[in-house]
Amino acid sequence: MFTSEDKTAMQAALRAAKRAAKAGETPIGAALAVGGKVLAVAGNTRERKNDVAGHAEIAVLRKAAKLRGDWRFPDATLYVTLEPCPMCTGAILAARVGRVVFGANSASFGAMGSVVDLPSLPLGAHPTVERGLLSEESSALLRAFFRRRREEEPYTYKEKGDPVCDMTK
Repeated sequence: MFTSEDKTAMQAALRAAKRAAKAGETPIGAALAVGGKVLAVAGNTRERKNDVAGHAEIAVLRKAAKLRGDWRFPDATLYVTLEPCPMCTGAILAARVGRVVFGANSASFGAMGSVVDLPSLPLGAHPTVERGLLSEESSALLRAFFRRRREEEPYTYKEKGDPVCDMTK
């Protein structure tokens, strides 16, 4: 089902995810390839940049658009370690990405089949979506990151000023 070029591109996304984790970000990485060659790679930057849109998918689309001089990618494949959320799926559809390959399913925010399936809606763009490439590696990276996070620094929304949510319970 997946080619050696697919695996190489997803490995680039995994490396970006690992770099993001070392920087304190959720370890999600993305790579955009055209004609089997990786054009751009990015990881999450939400915490470092204090940017809600600092997701790997958004960052890689921005980088690739600058390099290519065009924001449309019907001939491209986007590789991402975790299933895109609704915001990223919207950007992927807007950029007319032709194919999306992701590793791990997202049971909480997955917008390409796990929770909702935005590409199946009549929104204009309909990328081919393939799941499961290097899923174990992607999942293991996320599990290890969040396990470490819980051990080192229990995070509560109360500390951030939200009296309703407490993720430590």
